[in-house]
Amino acid sequence: MLATSGRGKKILFINQYYWPDHASTAQHLNDLAATMAAHGHECHVLCARGRYQPGEPIPPAHEVHEGVTIHRVRATSLGRRGTLARMTDYLSFYAGAFVKAIAMPKFDAVVTLTTPPIIGLVGTILQTLKGSRHVYWSMDLHPDASLALGRMSPKSRVVRVLDWLASVVYRRADRVVVLGPYMADRVMQKGVADNRIRTIPVWSRREEIYPIPHDSNEMRRSLGLENAFVAMYSGNLGLAHTFDEFLEAARRLRSRSDIVFLFAGAGPRLAEVREAQNREQLENIRFLGYVPREELHMSLSVADVHLISMRPEMTGIVVPGKLYGIMAAGRPAVFVGPAHCESADAIRDAGCGVTLDRGDVEGLVKALTNLADDASLVRKMGDRGRSAFLAGFEREFCCEQWCKLIEEVVGAPTVALPAGRMTHGRPIASSLR
Repeated sequence: MLATSGRGKKILFINQYYWPDHASTAQHLNDLAATMAAHGHECHVLCARGRYQPGEPIPPAHEVHEGVTIHRVRATSLGRRGTLARMTDYLSFYAGAFVKAIAMPKFDAVVTLTTPPIIGLVGTILQTLKGSRHVYWSMDLHPDASLALGRMSPKSRVVRVLDWLASVVYRRADRVVVLGPYMADRVMQKGVADNRIRTIPVWSRREEIYPIPHDSNEMRRSLGLENAFVAMYSGNLGLAHTFDEFLEAARRLRSRSDIVFLFAGAGPRLAEVREAQNREQLENIRFLGYVPREELHMSLSVADVHLISMRPEMTGIVVPGKLYGIMAAGRPAVFVGPAHCESADAIRDAGCGVTLDRGDVEGLVKALTNLADDASLVRKMGDRGRSAFLAGFEREFCCEQWCKLIEEVVGAPTVALPAGRMTHGRPIASSLR
């Protein structure tokens, strides 16, 4: 099999965040763009100089990383302190990205994500003005998310305009990539033909996240958790998630000194979890900030079991990507949310955890105590999760589907080189073809 290089297609990716940011969209886009560059395409990323976390060093306006040319435009970096701050960051990036994109030469394909919401409109404009093909990577749906959470009214004129613009972007795109079948159903309701929708889940890397035994985990020791059964929530504590069940389970299990609830990450709902912990002196709840990507294998393996939640009304609007890192780490997952969604289906199909309806605190307490008292069950579920991850949610497998999709839309690179050629210190896997 041959790997390709040379006269590749010119591809522009547009998203507010990119390397070295640790936002989920930044990490997945970094993986994809680097893979496409190694596959022989000329890849560019248009992103913001502002950072996901305010106060972090501002990267240069232009640089090359892993074979990908990065173009950063000025944008505010107020962070996620509130709606006004987020809207200011979004609008400043919209303005900078639009001006920069129009000034750049034509690209064969433009891939837009959904941060900020409806940034895909820039892809639609480039599709119209310059004849580029547009692939819309639907990480989540807007304004569907705000409507489902009750943060916007469907009667609002602003919402109607945003919904109309979003529908135009979806319907005009040459391809729409969704994260699962429930999201595909919602996209089809926007008028997108089934033959233009592709389902490709997000992923983790097998060499980056892998199971680490507790007795070899330095982070677990440093946190003083050597003898604890750790139920961990890792990632964004966002509005799409529910935490009432986890807090109530912590209250009911406070007499079990061996069971610890560890919340790792940040987000708009972290404050209420901290408040509950302080108010009720729940000593079985602990906190850990964001962990750098290069340490995720350690942090995810700190857990004995991972906690995931999603509000039922968010089905098909968002897909919690944290499940795939959990599976990669070889740990079982306990999911609280709708019985039928991408996460619940994946857990049941793999047999790698427990799924519970929202509000089922009794079931949550029972699941956690059963797992805490049965190490062999924890190990079996974790092993099944790792196997399912390698089969369907690993970076190479998912990026291979992306490569096929891009080449379906704009064609493959035209110069073939022997497989195994080293790129950025790594051989190009022939399976990427």
